[in-house]
Amino acid sequence: MSSIPNPVSHLLPVPRWTEAAVAVEPPGGGAGNWSGAPSAVLVDGVHYLAYRVRAPLGQGRGLATVIARSPDGVRFETVVEITKDRFGAESLERPALVFTPDRRWRLYVSCATPGSKHWWVDVLEADSVEGLALATRRTVLPGDEGHAVKDPVIVYSGGRWHLWASVHPLDVPAHEDRMTTEYYTSPDGLTWEHRARALAPRAGRWDARGVRVTAVFPVDGRWAATYDGRATAEENWEERTGIAYAAADSPDSAEGVFTAQGQEPVARSPYGLGGLRYLSVLNTPDGGYRLYYEATRADGAHELRTELISPPVRAGDRHGVGVS
Repeated sequence: MSSIPNPVSHLLPVPRWTEAAVAVEPPGGGAGNWSGAPSAVLVDGVHYLAYRVRAPLGQGRGLATVIARSPDGVRFETVVEITKDRFGAESLERPALVFTPDRRWRLYVSCATPGSKHWWVDVLEADSVEGLALATRRTVLPGDEGHAVKDPVIVYSGGRWHLWASVHPLDVPAHEDRMTTEYYTSPDGLTWEHRARALAPRAGRWDARGVRVTAVFPVDGRWAATYDGRATAEENWEERTGIAYAAADSPDSAEGVFTAQGQEPVARSPYGLGGLRYLSVLNTPDGGYRLYYEATRADGAHELRTELISPPVRAGDRHGVGVS
């Protein structure tokens, strides 16, 4: 998402599952085979989708980031595939695809440091999507010896760049799956300053073990977010989706800090532990949303799904009379 459009009142981008289509099948059947962690943008009427392809543990993990395009948002053709070897990474996680205000393309890539639980984020930049294949990589979120940083969500608004990243503390061995979401800002989208903890787990609730902001969008004059949450380490890779709100009066004055809402997830898969995660939200020209997300299917594999949420029908429109 490269900018914040006008908010849509009382309409939330919550997946409903039954009205979704499969945009990308997993690379194989069974647990550990995933196509997902999507990041979508709509440019000049064309849908672009970056996503991660993953094999099971011991068979390569996050193999590649794929960028595909589609005229209708459902049927995609691959444009670029960038493998983990390009970054010297053991695995790749969620990318962030961004179309900048000066009409350039950026791909922010989450990379696992070999032989450790550490993650960092690199960026590629080019004049075209195809050009990302050969673009020079630059580290923008290095993390440190005590923290892994990945899964960025990036918004340009109010003349500033905003980023929410999943941060995992590395201080307790075998407990590195714990996560918070941290908020950063930047004048150029390349040099980032940490500003605040954006979202934290809630003790004793469904999101007690970790939370990861997955999309940020305007609702009724303030920022809202969807996020992934889980209660236990055993639910790692099978997070469900929740909703959170910022306290600021308007999107451009928000400081990027969110408060989680409700006692239960707002969306989950009907299969397995209910994994439905990495929601990416596109605003449609008619005031609705197109959603992309990774979800667990019956055999345990994860597929990349999409669904369209249309804006509410106004009273005058039901009778064929427009409302001005």
